[in-house]
Amino acid sequence: MSNRYSEVWNLDTIFPGGSRSKEFKAHLEALETELTAFQAEMDRTQEEENEDVDLWADYVNRAQEVGKKAREASAFISCLTAQDVTDDLARLLGGKTKQLASKYASVMTTIDEQLLSFNSEQWGAFTARDDMNQILFNLNERRENAKDKLSGDKEKLIQSLSVDGYHAWGEMYNTIVGRMKVEIEENGETKALSVGQASNKLSDKSREKRKHVFDRYEKAWAQESDLFASTLNHLAGFRLETYGARGWDEVLKEPLQINRMKKETLEVMWQTITENKEAFVKYMNRKAELLGIERLAMYDISAPISENVSEVSYDDAADMIVSQFNKFSPKMAEFAQKAFDEEWIEAESREGKRPGGFCTSFPLSEQSRIFMTYDGSASNVATLAHELGHAYHQYVMNDLPQISQRYAMNVAETASTFAEMIVADATVKAAKTDEEKIQLLDDKLNRSVAFFMNIHSRFLFETRFYDERKNGPVSKERLNELMVEAQKEAYCESLSDYSPSFWASKLHFHITGVPFYNFPYTFGYLFSMGIYAKASEEGAAFEEKYIDLLRDTGRLEVEELAIKHLNVDLTKPGFWQKAIDFLKQDLDTFMELTRK
Repeated sequence: MSNRYSEVWNLDTIFPGGSRSKEFKAHLEALETELTAFQAEMDRTQEEENEDVDLWADYVNRAQEVGKKAREASAFISCLTAQDVTDDLARLLGGKTKQLASKYASVMTTIDEQLLSFNSEQWGAFTARDDMNQILFNLNERRENAKDKLSGDKEKLIQSLSVDGYHAWGEMYNTIVGRMKVEIEENGETKALSVGQASNKLSDKSREKRKHVFDRYEKAWAQESDLFASTLNHLAGFRLETYGARGWDEVLKEPLQINRMKKETLEVMWQTITENKEAFVKYMNRKAELLGIERLAMYDISAPISENVSEVSYDDAADMIVSQFNKFSPKMAEFAQKAFDEEWIEAESREGKRPGGFCTSFPLSEQSRIFMTYDGSASNVATLAHELGHAYHQYVMNDLPQISQRYAMNVAETASTFAEMIVADATVKAAKTDEEKIQLLDDKLNRSVAFFMNIHSRFLFETRFYDERKNGPVSKERLNELMVEAQKEAYCESLSDYSPSFWASKLHFHITGVPFYNFPYTFGYLFSMGIYAKASEEGAAFEEKYIDLLRDTGRLEVEELAIKHLNVDLTKPGFWQKAIDFLKQDLDTFMELTRK
C-alpha cells in the first residue's frame, strides 16, 4: 500500500531540475549582476559623499529584497547537497552561492558604514521615515555592531577571503563526510553504511549491535581524524585571526552578539543546569539498571528500554503531529498539514543523504523545506515535529521586513522544541500501558540529557579548544583528550564509555555560518519549556500570544523578549529553575513507574 504522504520533498516548485536547473542558473546570474551593479552604485554615492537619507533608505529597502534572492539560492543549495552528498555539480554551485553571499555581505557592510557615519540630525531624519522606523531595532543593532568592527574596506576583504579560506574548510569537511563509509557486520555479511545510516543504528534494541556499530563508527572517524583536525584548526584559526584584528579578546563575543544574549544569561543558565544534574544522573543510573548493566555507555543513552518498541509509520506520524498541534493551535496544525500535502519534507531512508536534520526557508517562495531520515522511532516523530516548529516560526514572520526576520539560533530552537514538546507530551498521556509510557518518558528524558549534558560537553570542549588554539594548532590526540574531559565533566563521570572522536563526527563544530553551534539549543529547550508551561495554563487563548512572541524574535534582545512576553528575568536563576522543575515532573513519573 502506497503512502498518502510523500517521503521525498519537491524542490521543483522552487527551481525545477535540481543541480542542472536552468532556472536556478539564471537566478544566480541575475543575482550576481544585481549585486555587482548595486555595490557599484553605492560606492559612487559614497565617493560623492552623498548622505541623502531618502536615498540611503531606498538602498536599505533594496538590500532587503536582494537579500531574499541570496537566501533563496543558499537554501536551494543546502537542500541539493543534503539530499545527495555525491552531487558534485551541486557542490560547485554551492561555491558560487557562497561567493554571492560574500558579495551580499559586502553590500550590507557598505550600508553599515553609512549608518555609522550619519550624524545625530541625519540619523533622526533617517529613522523618522515610516519604513525605517519599522526596522529601527535592526538598524540600531547594525549600527552598534559596526562600531565594534574594522573599517568597511577591511571587513569586505575578510568577507572576500572567507569564501576560499574560512568557508572552504567547512566545505572540505562536508566532502570528506559525504564519502565516508562505516563498515558493520550484519546477518553474517559486511555492509558499508553512510555515517547517517550508521548513526541511526546507535539506538538499536540490541546492546551488542549498538556497541558493534559504535566501535566501527568511532573507528571510521578516527581514520579521518588527521583531516578533521586540520579543518577544525583552520576554521578556528580564521575566526581567531579575525577577532584579533577587530580587537576582540573574548571568543564568546560573536556568538553572544549573534544570539542577542547577555553573557550573564548564559552563565546563569549553565550554573542552574549544573546544580540540577544529580537528578538526571539518577535517571541514567535507573536506566542502566533496567538495561541490566552497571553504567550506561555513550551508545546506551538513546537505547530503547523495552523490547516491544513499536514503529510509527510516516503517515501515522504526520496525522499524529497535525492532530496534536490542532489541540494547541489550529493555525499551526493547518500549516503542518500544508507542509505534508505540498511535499515540503525529505524523510526517506536511503543511501547518499547527509546525516542529521534541518529546516531551511525560501523567502521569495515563502515556503520551507525539512530534511531528515525517518525510521519510525519515537525520536524520529519528535524530530519531525521539531523541524515543523522551525518552519512554522518562519511562516508567521513571512510578512515582516526581511531584516526583521533574521532571528537567532537560540530563539529558533525555542519554536522547534515547543512543537516537539506538544507531540511528545501528548504521546505520553495517550500511552495505553505502563511499559509504553515508560518508553515514551525515557525518550523525552533522553532529550533532557542531550540538552543538559551532551550540549554542555560541546560547549565545554569548544571553549577550551579555542583557548588552546590561540597558542597554535591543536593535535588530534589533544582534541580527543579535550573531548573526553568535557564529556566526563558534563555527564558527571556517570558513563562507562565516552566518544573521543565526537569533535570530528559532530557537524556543528565545523559549521561556518554560526560559531558555537551548541548553547543556543539548550537555551531554546528551556525557554520553550517556560512557554509550554504558560500555554498549558492558558489553553487556546495563548495561540495569538505565541505568534506575537515568534514575530518579535527578530527584533528584540532575548532578555527583552522574555520580559515582554513571559514577564521573566533570564539573568536570574528563577526562570531556569522553574523550567527544569517542569521537566523533573517527567523524571519523577519515570522513577516511580520503574520502581515496580
